[in-house]
Amino acid sequence: MTLSTQQGTQPATPTTLREGAFGNAVGLTCRACGHQQPLGPFYACEECFGPLEVGYEFPEITRAQIEAGPKNIWRYQPLLPVPTDITESPNMEPGFTRLIKADNLARELGLKTLWVKDDSGNPTHSFKDRVVAQALSAARELGMTVFACPSTGNLANAVAAAGARAGIKTVVFIPHDLERAKVLTTAVYGGTLVAVKGNYDDVNKLASEIAGEEEGWAFVNVNVRPYYAEGSKTLGYEVAEQLGWRLPQQVVIPVASGAQLTKVDKGFGELVSLGLVDESPYKIFGAQATGCSPVSAAFKAGHDVVRPVKPDTIAKSLAIGNPADGPYVLDVARRTGGAVEDVTDEEVREGITLLARTEGVFAETAGGVTVATLRKLVEAGRLDPEAETVVFNTGDGLKTLDAIADRVGPAATIDPTYSAFTAANLI
Repeated sequence: MTLSTQQGTQPATPTTLREGAFGNAVGLTCRACGHQQPLGPFYACEECFGPLEVGYEFPEITRAQIEAGPKNIWRYQPLLPVPTDITESPNMEPGFTRLIKADNLARELGLKTLWVKDDSGNPTHSFKDRVVAQALSAARELGMTVFACPSTGNLANAVAAAGARAGIKTVVFIPHDLERAKVLTTAVYGGTLVAVKGNYDDVNKLASEIAGEEEGWAFVNVNVRPYYAEGSKTLGYEVAEQLGWRLPQQVVIPVASGAQLTKVDKGFGELVSLGLVDESPYKIFGAQATGCSPVSAAFKAGHDVVRPVKPDTIAKSLAIGNPADGPYVLDVARRTGGAVEDVTDEEVREGITLLARTEGVFAETAGGVTVATLRKLVEAGRLDPEAETVVFNTGDGLKTLDAIADRVGPAATIDPTYSAFTAANLI
């Protein structure tokens, strides 16, 4: 099938799906107009060209059923667009990462109860392993033969690794000036890696064009995006389960495309509707780097439309100047009583070192954005210091070493003698 990038154009005949191919998913619903379409390789509404998301008819499910599942995202299989036999297919088995009680950081910031959801423990050390696992399942069911993506780095790692594990050809497109660590940790998996002269939005445009011309290519965040995005719900599921089956009162989530934030909100809502957690109010805050903060700018201006920008920030994993889910982030932040804030690159670096110094968690630049935004919100009185709060660290600091390379290092360089040690007066 050929997928077109022209607005609203879809494959003429969808792939024949095996029964139960997408689990309890029953169709695709337009997020803009509500029009419903069948499951298949569709990503734009045939009526208004708006974005599609997966709809479900959930069975009764209990906490005990979930807790009996594997220690990864597939414990939530009934709530995801994947077949019941998903664990039989080779995959990276991401998820169920640690939720850290961050008492030291809480004291420093003046918060009563703070947790860090640390997704750096995933197989390729970012939350992208979750969404890629969903996309890979969809690609298999749709008969795709090439697994591909445009990426700012973490997604590139996850796609290349998942493709290697599954034995499917991968083609990954990245901006030419991406951090070297992310380039190497993509190339090592042996797929095809293409550096594109331009920023992420240029790369994404090229990927969309290729998706419209090449048959059998599954671009995880383009033509199988409705399925891919559902993987982020598992962050919300896990936080609630790890808190003893309850919702936190406040969460702070980094915003790139915005899909992660909106899907965590969707996950919380599904848990409530299924009776797995009690309904309780929560606020969702989005975090962006000032050098790429179109959603934050729109929130502050009271706009419903997000105006694209040209990214200029060290937080390259968040450097999406035209975020697809930007308007929906605004909706979630406003509906829940949260906000979208941004921080400078210097504040990002301070956020990285603050989290490392207080909790022993080395975050990449996106995590620095989130922690710095948390601090900014607290200092501005916009985040309740008495409310239970969860912040999301979505990647490992080893991927963005350049961000803090000139800020940390040896306290001294000394000769290998006791006298030299004492003379340095280090203690």
